[in-house]
Amino acid sequence: MSYRIESDTLGEMKVPADALYGAQTARAVDNFPISGLTFQRPFIRALGLIKHAAAETNTELGLLDKKIGEAISKAALEVADGLHDRHFVVDVFQTGSGTSTNMNANEVIANRALEILGLSRGDKKTVHPNDHVNMGQSTNDVIPTAINVSAAEQIVKKLIPALELLENELAKKASEFSEYVKSGRTHFQDAVPVTFGQEFSGYATMVKKSRRRILNALESLYELPIGGTAVGTGLNAHPKFGELMVQKLSRLTGLNFRVAENRFEAMGTRDCCLEASAALRSTAVSLLKICNDLRILSSGPNTGIGEIELPAVQPGSSIMPGKVNPVIVESAMLAAAQIIGYDRAIEEACRIGELELNMGFPLIAYDLLQSIEILANTCENLALKCIRGITVNVEKARRIAESSPALVTVVAPKIGYDKAARIAKKMLSENKTIKQALVEEGVVKPDEVDKLIDLLKITKGGIMGKE
Repeated sequence: MSYRIESDTLGEMKVPADALYGAQTARAVDNFPISGLTFQRPFIRALGLIKHAAAETNTELGLLDKKIGEAISKAALEVADGLHDRHFVVDVFQTGSGTSTNMNANEVIANRALEILGLSRGDKKTVHPNDHVNMGQSTNDVIPTAINVSAAEQIVKKLIPALELLENELAKKASEFSEYVKSGRTHFQDAVPVTFGQEFSGYATMVKKSRRRILNALESLYELPIGGTAVGTGLNAHPKFGELMVQKLSRLTGLNFRVAENRFEAMGTRDCCLEASAALRSTAVSLLKICNDLRILSSGPNTGIGEIELPAVQPGSSIMPGKVNPVIVESAMLAAAQIIGYDRAIEEACRIGELELNMGFPLIAYDLLQSIEILANTCENLALKCIRGITVNVEKARRIAESSPALVTVVAPKIGYDKAARIAKKMLSENKTIKQALVEEGVVKPDEVDKLIDLLKITKGGIMGKE
C-alpha cells in the first residue's frame, strides 16, 4: 500500500494515499483496533448534514469565506449521500466523546473540499478540518446532535411505517377471525372461551401502544444540543449559530428539530436516547409475547395445540423430513432479545456521563441505530411473511373449546361455585362434554342447553341467560 505523510498536533502520520481522511483518523485507526464495527450509514448521513448546515450557516454569518464554504457544503452533502462511506474507518469503541469520528468527518470533508477547489489533499492552509469544517462546533455538541438526527430519521422514515404495517396486519386478522371461537387459557390451563379476533385485537393494540410510546420518545430526540460547543456555553460559536443550524437540519430532513431546552442537560446526559431505547425495549418485549403466543397456538401438528397455522416458508429439519418450524416468529424473538440487550448497553453507556459530558456517545449511537434497524426489519418481516398468512383451524379450535371444563363458569352464577366445580370434575372423570354433564345433573333442560352454551355469545361477556 502506498502512503502519504500528514501531520497533526502529535506529529507526522502515514495515511493511505487514496484515503480522504488525514492524520487524526489514521492515528485513531491505530489506537482502536477493537471490533471492526464502524458507524452505520444513517449516522454518517447525519454527520454530513450537520457539516453542510454548519458551512452554510458560517458563510451566511460572514465567518467563512464563501468559496471555501461552498466547497465544504458540497463535500459534506456528498458525505450525507453516501459517496465516501468507505473513508469512515474509526472503530465504534473509541474515545467516549466520539472525537475521532468527528475528526474523521472533518478530515474527509476538508480533503474532498480541496479536491473540489482543484487543490491537493492535506492543504490545511486553504481548508482546515478544525478551523473551517469544524467552525462553531465541538465534538461534544456535534456527536449527540448526529445521534438525535440519525435516530429520529430512522424512527420516522423506517420504524414507524414498519410498526404501522404490523399493526394493520394484526388488525386485519382480528377482523377476519372475529367469529372463530377458541378456548381461552390462563396459567396454561383451560379458561373460558374467547375468539381469535379478540386475541389478535390484543396483539394489534400492543403494537399500536408501542408505536405511541416511540412517538412520545421521539419528541425528546428532536431537541438538538448543536451550538453548545465544548461544555454547553456556546464558546467560539456565533450566538445565532445553534438556531440557524436547527432550522437548516429541519429543512434538510423534513423533521421538526428544535434547540435543546438546556444544552448542559443535552450534552451532559443522553436521557433522550435512554427514553427512546426504553420504548424500543418495550416494543421488543411485546413482540416476544406475541411471537411466543403464535408459536404455542401453532404447535403440533399432532402433539401440540395446533389451533392456527403459520405460513410454511422453509423446511424445518435437516434430519426429519416434512418438518416445518415457526422460523419467522423465532427470528423475531431473537431480534427482540438482541434489542433488549442493546438497551442494557445503552443504559450503561448513559451512566458514564461525568460532569459536563457523557462518555458513552459512540456506543449509544451505534446500539440505538442497530435497535431501530433490527426492530423495523423484524416488524416488516413478521407482518409480511407470517401474520398476513395465518389461518385458523376453526373446527379443531371449537372442539377443544367445547370440551373445556372451564365452561361451567357460565352456570356458576346460577348454581354456585361449589356445584359448578363438581360438574367440572364429572366432565373430566367421565369424559363428558359440558352439555352432557349439565343435562345429566339436571342443571339445564335438554332443549335449553344449546342456547345456554353458545360459545360465540359467551365470548361477548355478561351473564348468560340474561339479555
